[in-house]
Amino acid sequence: MRRLISLLAGTGLLLTLAVGPVAAGGPPSVGFYVDDALYRTVGTPSDFSGTGAPAHSFDHIYALGNGLMNVADAKPGDRDFNGGRWMVLPIDWHTTPVQLTNDAQIHAYANAGLLSVGDPVKLFECPVIPLGGRP
Repeated sequence: MRRLISLLAGTGLLLTLAVGPVAAGGPPSVGFYVDDALYRTVGTPSDFSGTGAPAHSFDHIYALGNGLMNVADAKPGDRDFNGGRWMVLPIDWHTTPVQLTNDAQIHAYANAGLLSVGDPVKLFECPVIPLGGRP
């Protein structure tokens, strides 16, 4: 009987450990491009909208829409990286949407009149994890 109770307790502990990461947002998933490289992230429930935090304390994530991956303008190791604090800026396309992979492309498309960058729709924090494990 003691062995059965120990086995059940051990199984319960393993299940608790396995469910923990899922309850916290799950394992990192591919999130966006930065400087032509894909980065992973974990979704967090943070929301800094309306907190009065200065705009310069956030990096930009451009929401390309239409099933395209987003593009961010900073990553760990960049001198101006704000530690994973993000301002989401929606893109309004004036041409057929395409996957862009860096912020220079976004600015070039905007300067050519092919897209417009909208006002911030969300301010939040999430980690930035390179796919290869190093920035």
